[in-house]
Amino acid sequence: MPLRVDVEPALYRWAIDRSRADAGELQRKFPKLSDWQAGEASPTFKQLEDLEDFAKATRAPVGYFFLPEPPEERLPVADFRTVADTSQARPSPDLLDTLHMMQRRQAWLREALVAEEADPLVFAGSARLTDEPTAVGHEMRRALGLEGGWASEVRSWQDAVSELRRAIERLGVMAVINGVVGNNTHRPLSVEEFRGFALADPHAPLIFVNGADAKSAQMFTLAHELAHIWLGEAGLSGFEFLLPGGTDVEDWCNQAAAEFLAPALEVRARWEETKRAADRFGALARVFKVSPVVAARRTLDLGLISRSEFFDFYQDYVGSERGRGAVSGGGDFCNNQNTRVGELFATHVLHAAMEGRMRPVRRAARQHLLGAPVRERPLRLHGPLITAADLPTPTASPQAVARPSGRPGSPPMTASPPGLTAACRVPQSARAWPGAALR
Repeated sequence: MPLRVDVEPALYRWAIDRSRADAGELQRKFPKLSDWQAGEASPTFKQLEDLEDFAKATRAPVGYFFLPEPPEERLPVADFRTVADTSQARPSPDLLDTLHMMQRRQAWLREALVAEEADPLVFAGSARLTDEPTAVGHEMRRALGLEGGWASEVRSWQDAVSELRRAIERLGVMAVINGVVGNNTHRPLSVEEFRGFALADPHAPLIFVNGADAKSAQMFTLAHELAHIWLGEAGLSGFEFLLPGGTDVEDWCNQAAAEFLAPALEVRARWEETKRAADRFGALARVFKVSPVVAARRTLDLGLISRSEFFDFYQDYVGSERGRGAVSGGGDFCNNQNTRVGELFATHVLHAAMEGRMRPVRRAARQHLLGAPVRERPLRLHGPLITAADLPTPTASPQAVARPSGRPGSPPMTASPPGLTAACRVPQSARAWPGAALR
């Protein structure tokens, strides 16, 4: 009689529900699944490969199938989502894997900065709910250097999203925009589940924006999550119609983000000039270099339009935008790393490697840290060509050099030639480092 692997039937049902996969498709792929679920059969030791394939198909760790009952998986951060049913629903494997990956990056960078005796970021957690959010919104603009005419120097609001992300990174906050889990294009993130999250930390705060969302909505999410960093409140955000709310924290961050993107006094003044235009929200958006839906959202905030006017415009605009495919996603792998990894994190990794403070990592560890697929992918630099496998993990070292972030004493970054990824730029000081030729 063949030896069998005892698996609780409830674990199969848990894995299917958790993955949100099509049950019929799984049944076709695993013919014995119905018998396993009914408890009428169990995989034999020879069928362990089938169990591993089932675990992979449902994004469940294979070790979970040896537990006596389904585990209770909880979000590792506060849940501030206000979209119907999301706060009560079981988090998807895609969301959990993304959160855990970003937490690993944050832990790595925090360890590296503490080892370098870097000072904490003074703005991180500097605000309180009792502070006036509009005043904090102005403070955020000043800190990022976005006061007085910055919008006129940017060609379009689409370019402004990229410039805002880069400005946030220069400040010392990791800003990641990604529409898939790591680099796995077969695992798209769900906008219905979440729009973004913030991981607060005095040394290595991190913002994540769901890149599967419409481009026009990503700017507001960036500003909203940045307000979470100022407040020192880590959490997951999900909201409809760019209308966060329902909690004191979300209301506060919403107001700070709105003032940050489009100050009330300036919007009121400009509205008198644009309100009768055929493309009134587009005209207002061009002034502040925000998307038209953010401009419309701001006029709603200030009581300049009705809720029905805003909702009608929002649905029409976002619907047409999605129809045009104006959502982050495909494209060149190396170029996508600008937003998926970010210059701040990648530069610290490279600096640490060049200083000899790193040791080579296994492929699995690399995937956990960078989200890189297991197969080799080249990362292009201003000089030596390395592969993702060469990227390392930190080891303790008393040596420290100038920090490649928004902190004082940072080395300047070199301009990247066309086609080279900014995520892999090397600081000028690092390029001359004797250990720059990574193997």
